[in-house]
Amino acid sequence: MSRESSLTLDRGLALLQAVADAGGEAATISELAATIGTSRPAVYRLLVPLAERGLVWRDGSKVRLGAGVLRLAGQMLPQLREAAQPVLRELAEAGGTTAHLSVAEGDQLQVIAVAEPSWTALHVAYRIGSRHPVSRGAAGKALALRARGRGWAVASGEPQPGTYGLAAPVRGVLGLRASIGVVSLEPLEHATVGPRVVEAAAALATVLKG
Repeated sequence: MSRESSLTLDRGLALLQAVADAGGEAATISELAATIGTSRPAVYRLLVPLAERGLVWRDGSKVRLGAGVLRLAGQMLPQLREAAQPVLRELAEAGGTTAHLSVAEGDQLQVIAVAEPSWTALHVAYRIGSRHPVSRGAAGKALALRARGRGWAVASGEPQPGTYGLAAPVRGVLGLRASIGVVSLEPLEHATVGPRVVEAAAALATVLKG
C-alpha cells in the first residue's frame, strides 16, 4: 500500500469514527471536517466509498452511521456480551439493581446482556433479546445525550410499568450505539447511581477499544 493510500485509509477511518462519536446527533459535513482536520470537499470524497459500503448515509449535509455498521455490530454481539458481563455484574452487585447493556438497531433498542444482583429479595427480571423503541426508557434516551452535560438519562414506568431506570451511553466505540443502565422496583438515588453507571459505561468502552 502506498503512503497516499495509507493516509486516505486513515482519514476514512477517522471520518467513520467521527460519525460514530456523534452518537444520537447527526454530524454535519462542517463538523466532520473540523473533527478530522481536513476540508469539506475532502470529507465529501471520503464519504463516497463509506456510503457505497453502507457504513454511512447522508441526509443533505448531515451524516449518520449506515446499516452496514449494524451488520458488523451484529456479528460482534457474542464478543460484546462477554466483554460486558464483568462490568454489569459489578454494577448489579454494587447497587442491588438489575444491570443491562442495550444496543440500538435502527429505531429499536435491544437488550443484549443482563446481570441481576445475587443478594436482593426482589429485583427486576430483564430478558435478553427484549426490544423497545429508542424513544422510550432510560437506555434509549441515554443515546441522545450530548457529550457535555449530565452523563445519564432517567425514566420511570418505561419501558416496564412500575420500574425506575437510569442509563449512560457507551461512547467512542466505532459503529456502536449502546448504553449501560440499571432498572429497579424502587426510585433510584440519581446522585449516587448516576456516576456509578457512567463509570461502568466508560469501563466497557475502554475494554472494547482495547
